[in-house]
Amino acid sequence: MSNQISVQLPDGSARELPVGAAAQDLAASIGAGLAKAALAAKVNGVPVDLACPLRDGDQVEILTLKSPDVLPILRHSCAHIMAEAVSELFSNVALGIGPDVENGFYYDFQTPDQISSNDFERIEERMRAIIREDKPFVREVVSRDQAQEIFADQPLKLELLDDIPAEEDVTIYRHGDHMELCRGPHVASAGKIPADSFELQKVAGAYWRGDANNEMLQRVYGVEFATKKELKDYNHMMEEAKKRDHRILGPKLGIFETLDEVGPGLPLFFPKGARVVRTMQEWLRKELYRRGYEEVITPHVYKSGVWKTSGHYDFYKENMYFFNVNEGTDDDPRLSEFGVKPMNCPGHVLLYRSNLHSYRDLPLRYFEFGTVYRHELSGAVNGLFRARGFTQDDAHVFCREDQVVDEVESIMDLVDQIMGTFDLPYECEISTRPAHSIGTDEMWDKAESFLKEALEKRGVPYDINEGDGAFYGPKIDVKVKDSIGRTWQCSTIQVDFNLPERFDLTYRTADNTVERPWMLHRAIFGSIERFLGILIENYAGALPLWLAPVQAEIIPIADRHLDYAEDVAKKLRAVGGRIEVDSHSEPMRAKIAKAQEQKVPYMLVVGDKEAEEGTVSVRERTEGDQGTMTVDDFEKIIADAQV
Repeated sequence: MSNQISVQLPDGSARELPVGAAAQDLAASIGAGLAKAALAAKVNGVPVDLACPLRDGDQVEILTLKSPDVLPILRHSCAHIMAEAVSELFSNVALGIGPDVENGFYYDFQTPDQISSNDFERIEERMRAIIREDKPFVREVVSRDQAQEIFADQPLKLELLDDIPAEEDVTIYRHGDHMELCRGPHVASAGKIPADSFELQKVAGAYWRGDANNEMLQRVYGVEFATKKELKDYNHMMEEAKKRDHRILGPKLGIFETLDEVGPGLPLFFPKGARVVRTMQEWLRKELYRRGYEEVITPHVYKSGVWKTSGHYDFYKENMYFFNVNEGTDDDPRLSEFGVKPMNCPGHVLLYRSNLHSYRDLPLRYFEFGTVYRHELSGAVNGLFRARGFTQDDAHVFCREDQVVDEVESIMDLVDQIMGTFDLPYECEISTRPAHSIGTDEMWDKAESFLKEALEKRGVPYDINEGDGAFYGPKIDVKVKDSIGRTWQCSTIQVDFNLPERFDLTYRTADNTVERPWMLHRAIFGSIERFLGILIENYAGALPLWLAPVQAEIIPIADRHLDYAEDVAKKLRAVGGRIEVDSHSEPMRAKIAKAQEQKVPYMLVVGDKEAEEGTVSVRERTEGDQGTMTVDDFEKIIADAQV
């Protein structure tokens, strides 16, 4: 029996190691520099501790600060360091959970002491002291009895212990005297965590395990990056984000407002906001008609039987609003249950089913700007980004199997056009079959291959998100990047095996047989409100001329110039311009400053000379004075900016 094993490195080369060697031994065998830089490893694609023993044939990658895959491990380890520091600095601390999250980590604590942002500096100081001590993270597999003894004074950990399946190992991590019930992995020792690239940023309340029936804990959030520069860049981005916050700019620019008396997640749009929303819709509507879509309008409420057929009643009811309607008489009350729609799909499906279809009718493309309502927890509601009531640019394509690739490719062409209009670069991700799903293996394999083929035909690179598809089919998610580098989930293209089956959709084939159509869900903006929120932040409120709620502000120098200003406005409005006249008795400079604050693209100053010559003095918001222009010439600029 050989006393050597062979492991494969990312470059395809093999390396011989003694039996029982760990990932850290592999790093040392490659070089002292790598051994020093190593933080963790990936074995056969799975992140592990450096102490993880290797087996013959393993594929191994050593992770350093330069490895993108190391950040979750680094952040998780930093969360444990924070837990250790908080346990030392505060009284009677019960530890909850401390996972890595996007850009950082958090930890949930139960303590009679109130943790505030004023405590962050001393917590960070203690964390850095722990890092300097450079104690190792030691993984141990223990029995349940041992774990119960170790965490006897940690009730939240004992609750987590009870939920570990009997067949799974119970693993703990020791870091000096601090112990965690944790699967890991972690960096080899605390000193591997860069002490200058993390920062605590906020504390908030969080129900234990996300259940509103449980006790409220204190959740401390931190950010963590591989280098100090990345932390600095992130903080700069967040400062920019604060300046662009649509929840502040929206009311300030007169676009939308949310009011407590109305309810969370139910925005009200001012006239300016309504103009922007309608302009977005009209722009997209024209393009969809050009591409062979047909617009439909469906009800906001349906009898609950529709939602039972669609499956929403069983699987989505807690996110819906239901009510009863008396459809009988006073003597014989008969209550019918109705549900407010959280999605537009059932209405489109019912419209398809209401007529017979042949293969010649397909593809059939229905679209709708449909307002939907979903019960989001009030704590999850976030301006226009996550609302309870919102409008989707929803569409459903019913097609034959041989048309799926072309239809997906056409949808991606529309995605490209829309995102290109706003200069939003994007990436795509295909989410594949989850553990619990419907449909045959053959259908899933076909659908996933169709999505891949469509993206490849358009030359769009994509990542695979294994197992994250919907239970009823795979999907393409489009993620856009804004002007300050943030990524947003926007468009979705989804294959649906579920609704055609549940509603018994069919079409007549060329052979005079009956088959089910393929169904594609797609939304490009997604939620129009959410996309508008993204645009407000992307442009810092200064929407492009064609979309701006006010395209030009006419500023009369004195009251005697008001009539001429109104005449100019009337002429510009006649070509579709969104024009306002500032008739307030204020100095011209104050009016210009106000228009600048409102992000108006053009300011047109008019006085005696302009009224006499039929001109306007043009000022562009970012470029300043543009000189004098005839009204007819400026009218062409406004006319060209209409959708």
